[in-house]
Amino acid sequence: MRVPSLVFAGLIATLGLASFNALAAEPKLQTVAALNQNKSTLAGQTIKAQGNVVKVNNNIMGRNFVHVQDGTGKADANNNNLIVTSKQTANVGDKVVISGVVVLNRDFGSGYAYPLLIEEASITPKK
Repeated sequence: MRVPSLVFAGLIATLGLASFNALAAEPKLQTVAALNQNKSTLAGQTIKAQGNVVKVNNNIMGRNFVHVQDGTGKADANNNNLIVTSKQTANVGDKVVISGVVVLNRDFGSGYAYPLLIEEASITPKK
């Protein structure tokens, strides 16, 4: 059976449009300070940020904890750092792009509580 070219063209256009929509849904790059400042409105959303890796703790509770800073925010205001959990890791000094889900008030017990955590993150070297 031969598929009419008009149907085939419509299928291609639909698939192309679906790909375009998937790309359009990618989160906008945000600063570390902005993520800390707007965390309550971002809970449960996927975010994207970039920065330098300043601390890494691997293989803790089945995940890696990577701390990322981009020069925004202030240490004394506790809004200059993102803590990211991921199956991936990085090295201190790496420049990375992270993308993950915003989780608020995550308490792992034993004094490990985080007002803002980026979980299930992908960590990609910055080009």
